[in-house]
Amino acid sequence: MIKKILVSQPKPTSEKSPYFDIAKRFEVELVFRPFIKVEGITAKEFRTQKVNILNYTAIVFTSRHAIDHFFNMAKELRVNIPEDMKYFCVTETIALYIQKYVQYRKRKVFFGETGKIDDLIPTMVKHKTEKYLVPMSDVHNDKLTLLLDSKKLQHHECVMYKTVSNDFTPEEVKSFDYDMLIFFSPSGIEALTKNFPDFKQDKIAIATFGPTTAKAAKEAGLRLDIEAPSEKYPSMTAALQHYLIEQQG
Repeated sequence: MIKKILVSQPKPTSEKSPYFDIAKRFEVELVFRPFIKVEGITAKEFRTQKVNILNYTAIVFTSRHAIDHFFNMAKELRVNIPEDMKYFCVTETIALYIQKYVQYRKRKVFFGETGKIDDLIPTMVKHKTEKYLVPMSDVHNDKLTLLLDSKKLQHHECVMYKTVSNDFTPEEVKSFDYDMLIFFSPSGIEALTKNFPDFKQDKIAIATFGPTTAKAAKEAGLRLDIEAPSEKYPSMTAALQHYLIEQQG
C-alpha cells in the first residue's frame, strides 16, 4: 500500500496544485525534496567560453534559472546590459520574470505560447537580423542549436549554470523510508545512485517523467511502475492518480 511518496521537486507554491488533492483524496503523505539543485558557474568558468555578452542584440531564455544566472553573471562581469537589448522567452511567465532585473517593455520582450522553443522560432525568424545569445545549463542537447541553424539565425549557446546533486544529510539517509519515488530528470536518478549506492528497490514504486528520465532509470536497473507523460495521462499527477486508484483496487 502506498502511504508515503517522495517527489523530487520543490514544494508547489500554489495551494491549488493537484498534488495536494491527491494527498487528501488517497490519504498519502507527500514529501517534496529536490534531488538536484541549480548553481551558477563562476565568472572564471564563463570567461573560458570566450563570450562577449555585448556582441549580441537579443537573449533567448528557456527558464527562470537562465534569467537569474544571465543577469547575475552580467553584474559579476560588470557588463551594463544596453537598454535596447531584446529578450525572447518560451512562455509569458518567464518573460514577466525579466521585470526582476530590467524594465519590461513590450517592444523588446517576446514570448511563445506553449513553452516549447519551436513555438518561439517564428517570432525569432521575424527578427532574423538579431544576434541571439542563448544561456543554457551544462546538461543540454543539440536540438536547439540545430533548430536555430536550420532557420539560418545568427546565434551562440553558452553555459551559465549547472545542475548538481542536492546531497542528502546523514539523517536523511538514515530515515529514508518511502513507498514511492518520483523523478523528473536523469540527474535525479544519478543523485539517487550517488546518495544511496546500495539502494535496493524491492517494493518501492518508481515513477518517471519524460523519456530520458525513464531511460536513465532503466539503465540504473530500476523497475518502472509509472511512466509519464502518455497519451492517456499527460501529467505526472494524472498518472499518479490513476496508479493509486488501481492500487486501491
